[in-house]
Amino acid sequence: MKTTISQALRLTQSLRNTPLITRSPLRPITRNNVSLARAGTRPATSLATSPTAGDARSGLTRIKNLLLGAYIISSSFFTYLYITDTRAGIHQWFVVPTLRSLVDDAEDAHEIGTKMLKALYTFGIYPRERGSEDATRKDLQVEVFGHVLDNPIAISAGLDKHGDIPDALFELGPAIVEIGGTTPLPQEGNPKPRVFRLPSQNAIINRYGLNSAGADHVAMTLRQRLRTWAHNAGYGSDSETERKILDGELGVPPGSLQPGKLLAVQIAKNKTTPDNDVDAIRADYVYCVQQLGRYADIVVVNVSSPNTPGLRDLQKAEPLQHILQGVVGAAQAVDRKVKPAVMVKVSPDEDGEDDIRGICDAVWSAEVDGIIVGNTTKKRPDPFPAGYTLPEKEAKILLEQGGYSGPQLFERTVALVKKYRKALDKSLATSEGASKTPKALFATGGIANGEQALEVLNAGASVAMVYTAMIYGGVGTVTKMKKEMRQAIADGTAAAKAPRV
Repeated sequence: MKTTISQALRLTQSLRNTPLITRSPLRPITRNNVSLARAGTRPATSLATSPTAGDARSGLTRIKNLLLGAYIISSSFFTYLYITDTRAGIHQWFVVPTLRSLVDDAEDAHEIGTKMLKALYTFGIYPRERGSEDATRKDLQVEVFGHVLDNPIAISAGLDKHGDIPDALFELGPAIVEIGGTTPLPQEGNPKPRVFRLPSQNAIINRYGLNSAGADHVAMTLRQRLRTWAHNAGYGSDSETERKILDGELGVPPGSLQPGKLLAVQIAKNKTTPDNDVDAIRADYVYCVQQLGRYADIVVVNVSSPNTPGLRDLQKAEPLQHILQGVVGAAQAVDRKVKPAVMVKVSPDEDGEDDIRGICDAVWSAEVDGIIVGNTTKKRPDPFPAGYTLPEKEAKILLEQGGYSGPQLFERTVALVKKYRKALDKSLATSEGASKTPKALFATGGIANGEQALEVLNAGASVAMVYTAMIYGGVGTVTKMKKEMRQAIADGTAAAKAPRV
């Protein structure tokens, strides 16, 4: 009996020491097969807090990604605002010098710049004048041909020869953009190379020879531009809408398509038209007006290019009057209510009293609306500043044939403006009939900053035109000039406002 009780006690003790779950020697321990003993050695809170820590780390990563994305977006946005602002110094001090250093041929660089500006405008990332004071202050307004312009600055023909980028140029701040020159038939112009830089002088010599896509091509381009504008403005793009725009029923000038701005189209004769056949030459100009006059606010008759043989001979009073009468007649026959104004562009080299009087007489007789004084010159001005010795390469370029344009022409331009203003006003005073009105006078040649623009305006011009300054100053040139004009007026170094016509 004692033995039995003793055996029972030993059995009970054995059962107490035996674990409820035993490890199998053939079954390895895994994360899903954890013994109670091992599980018991891990803190009870470990399983509960592990997902929370992971969520915290994930949330922190998301915040970092959001901040990085916001930084990239904001940086891109402010970079976009900067590089598309004409006030940004990058345009003058980086873009222009870089293009000049990478592209040796000046004409190729010009074409690349034009294509770039056209592409940027197409995609809406073009440089534009932000923060303009034209609309708010209205202190630079000037009246020309019955239009109140935002300012008296214009971009001369040559930057946009074929009417590809007038809207992109308007965005740079001028009140007038002149495209062309356009000839009746397409022509290649003179052989290349035909454009040469003089960087030390901020000057250019060119002998383009009026390369042109032709009047028909430019007219189609301007017509498509008008219809695209109408479509984007929600007016449609049919012929009736076109008529309303051209007749001024939609409240914008038919050329510029923008209030306070005007589009000028420069026209010229073909090189192959005989120099001694004035009737054939007149027919060239008339054809251009017939094709292009509908889409222009101003038609500019170019008789002053030095690179087309015989063209400047047309500035003599008799042939000039005959040509201008034909152009004015064609302009008055343009199929729209408001007819385009007609101006004639004259050379800076024919500056004698008889030359000026003959041109002014022809302008009055043909009832032309105004004169653009200045073009490139055949003469070679002295280097600037006085006594400066040109680099050897530029000294050789100075011997190239063609028209010279640069800041050295400025003093001549001011003198010519005064002479033409005096001659035109004298003709006005002696003319008969109340219908006679003052003639507009635009000035181009060497104008490089705002103070110079004010000087030609105070000399008697209605508008100051820039070309070479744009080549060297980039897309911010007009904005900079207007700022300088306002500063000069505020400082009392110029007249209180630009003269009106």
